[in-house]
Amino acid sequence: MSMFEDNNYRWRETFFVLFDAKKRPTLDGVAKTIAALNERFELTNRSNDDRGMIDSLTVVSADDFAALDICYIGGEEVLEQGTALVEDMKKLDAECKPPVPWERIRRYDGRFDVLHFERVSEDAADDDSEDEMLDPSTLLVVLDALARLTGGVAIDPQAGTFLTD
Repeated sequence: MSMFEDNNYRWRETFFVLFDAKKRPTLDGVAKTIAALNERFELTNRSNDDRGMIDSLTVVSADDFAALDICYIGGEEVLEQGTALVEDMKKLDAECKPPVPWERIRRYDGRFDVLHFERVSEDAADDDSEDEMLDPSTLLVVLDALARLTGGVAIDPQAGTFLTD
């Protein structure tokens, strides 16, 4: 079940971790890495392929009023979107220095989509008001851990910025 199906959560934004698909980690490896970040994280909706490689995972952090759906995507689609993203990022900020060379990022054929959700009260679920309860720390530490685990880069595609170095 995706967090989209939970009325207690509202999608906020999506982030990417781009990496070489050969470094796609196992579900167990990702789960152990994320669980070690914070003992209060709840890991649910675990899914893997027939080789044990991660397909998806949900991380819930009640303390931060946050949840993350992590989904793996690989192949030609990632290569095409990665190339377009690199071009967009270079146009947005000519001074932007990537944590790895631009050409390597263009060759990344694996990606985690990390969908960030905010837990909302029932009253706020129908309201667009911004409650300042959402803490981004869960998102940031998980993005950093996934980038380190895969040797990739975490990107905020909306802002065109790198989130790890």
